[in-house]
Amino acid sequence: MKKILITGANSYIGTSFEKYMEKWPEKYQVDTLDMIGDDWKKYNFTGYDSVYHVAGIAHSDNGKISREKAKLYYDVNSKLTIQTAMKAKKSGVKQFIFMSSAIVYGDSAPIGKMKMITKDTPVNPANCYGDSAPIGKMKMITKDTPVNPANCYGDSKVKAENGLRKLEDENFKVVILRPPMIYGKGSKGNYPLMSKLAQKLPIFPNVKNCRSMLYVDNLMEFVRLMVENEERGTFWPQNAEYSNTSELVKMIAAQHGKRVILVKGCTLPLCLLRFATGIVDKAFGNLAYDKNISQYKENYRLFTLGESIKETEWND
Repeated sequence: MKKILITGANSYIGTSFEKYMEKWPEKYQVDTLDMIGDDWKKYNFTGYDSVYHVAGIAHSDNGKISREKAKLYYDVNSKLTIQTAMKAKKSGVKQFIFMSSAIVYGDSAPIGKMKMITKDTPVNPANCYGDSAPIGKMKMITKDTPVNPANCYGDSKVKAENGLRKLEDENFKVVILRPPMIYGKGSKGNYPLMSKLAQKLPIFPNVKNCRSMLYVDNLMEFVRLMVENEERGTFWPQNAEYSNTSELVKMIAAQHGKRVILVKGCTLPLCLLRFATGIVDKAFGNLAYDKNISQYKENYRLFTLGESIKETEWND
């Protein structure tokens, strides 16, 4: 039996993982530790195989923030993460899993511009990058998209990642997850807002954009595989399909028996509106992972986009 400690009580991700792992009571023991205050430092980490660190301050600010809030980001997202990992390593824990974010790459690209996050194409000795792709198939040679945080939240995640890598050795494996927007029943952030709009608005702008998203149960399965396979490294999990904001709103409305008409010709007004508020780019901007970097040796995408929307919007 593998013993897993979730560091961060009452978080959406931590609670979801604890509930998800109840399917295998004979294989996994999952405990949760509250990280508020200093009492967590007295907790005995000895005997755990993995620590899944989900404690953190979420990004909810637009524009400038106070010095106090900036300090809080670094204290919780950076310092607390590294302190927890140091305690885990000292206690003999074999693996530390950290919830980073796609935010380390900066903000979404504005409407009309694409932001595709890629990973370096490995060199193949056949001919530098290997032979040409066969007829009918495209071979794209890419390079690493550099981290480029646009705010304190993103920078605090980057600093945590860098600190964790310094702790890693042959006996202490570090897993860094950089998921895109996570959604599911009870989630917070942009998805609930889209759901409310889908249920109230008869019309919605028809904007062509491309976004990576990750359904919470797909993430939970991915984390389980990280533990089961004793992985290390940086990973970019995402749904198998990209999402389009306009089509997503339409899909959500359909789950509630409502019809939303997508109206063309709204791109220009939205482009102008984006100078007044950052919400426009958050909703209609482009931010996606190249699908190749999200592949894994085992299937973790248990739900398609359509199935995940149905599960999320289903009323118990």
